[in-house]
Amino acid sequence: MKCPKAEICGGCPLRNQELSNYRQEKFAKVSAILSSLPQPLPWGESFFIPDGTRRRASLTFNYKSKQLTLGFNQKSSNNIVDFENCLLLTARLNFVIPYIKELLKEMCSVSYNIKQGKKIIRQNITRGDVLLCDTQAGVDITLEFDAPLDLNHRMIISELSDKCPEIIRISHRRGVNAYAEPIIEKIKPFITIEKYKVYIPSGTFLQPSQEGETTLINLVKKYVGNVTGLVFDLFCGVGTFSYALASVNPSVKIVAVDSSPELLRGFRESINHNQITNLTIKERNLFKNPLDASELKGAEVVVFDPPRAGASSQVKVLAGISPDDRPEKIIAVSCHPATFVNDAKSLITAGYRLAKINMVDQFIYSNHSELVALFTKS
Repeated sequence: MKCPKAEICGGCPLRNQELSNYRQEKFAKVSAILSSLPQPLPWGESFFIPDGTRRRASLTFNYKSKQLTLGFNQKSSNNIVDFENCLLLTARLNFVIPYIKELLKEMCSVSYNIKQGKKIIRQNITRGDVLLCDTQAGVDITLEFDAPLDLNHRMIISELSDKCPEIIRISHRRGVNAYAEPIIEKIKPFITIEKYKVYIPSGTFLQPSQEGETTLINLVKKYVGNVTGLVFDLFCGVGTFSYALASVNPSVKIVAVDSSPELLRGFRESINHNQITNLTIKERNLFKNPLDASELKGAEVVVFDPPRAGASSQVKVLAGISPDDRPEKIIAVSCHPATFVNDAKSLITAGYRLAKINMVDQFIYSNHSELVALFTKS
């Protein structure tokens, strides 16, 4: 589907291509990146997630001369491409965009006090980000800008939320790693993973679409197979794969590991709420302190889904485990093919076989691709 801003917007820079050509070229590009692996590529089916499914988005705003601009950044630029409706987003996210613009314009027009030495200076909010998430309960909004919220700002948020029943929570944080304070929470946002209701913290990372998440889960479950023993879910995030694996067989023991205290706190509350008894959570920075061979002892399967930087430290440990003690299967989920190559080379060099690989295109008309790969020890 055509978009009049496709030539300038960085949200989907390849939209001007015909769909079938776009898919062929994306697959060819990923294949070229993976061509340096020291074995033939055992490609499985590729999955392409369609337009109108993006449930999570990060938008940028700017307020200047009483004019508000909200949208994605222009390609290779800090300029913002303003829009009223985006073909990528779900219908509900598009529905709330005008309300968000109204909210930001009112908030930016109200000045607040800051103290500099002995002086009190009046300032206004002029720029920031808006994180949107279309949950099953409604739209969750996190406002991100380095400024305090005074009483006037909070009243504006409260009044605006009353106008739009689709908005169920609005939070604020002063930086990407700062605590997100819920200002209004009508209903606690949640998603459903397999049969479990999963409540999510403000501004949390989720797979960008429900369709993409389901595709990744199905591939991981397929490659895990009829496991009955111990499974590790590394870089687990909110527990996307852990929930799915916990539902397969109650005899399976899952150990989920991640470094985010806030994510894991919500994860623990959720598994208690859902009465999941075969899942254990550990807080660990796997980049700086990967699980060692003794901690992984007895693992039948290891699943890892790292950020774009890959999982080199943890993969080196996995590659160094003796053949008799290593997991039967390793399943890698990657959002960055180039770093996947580095991790895959380490595993293949250590004796693992790349048994199957799938491309999942969650970000239609973009240069981003995801992979799911199965490695076996024989």
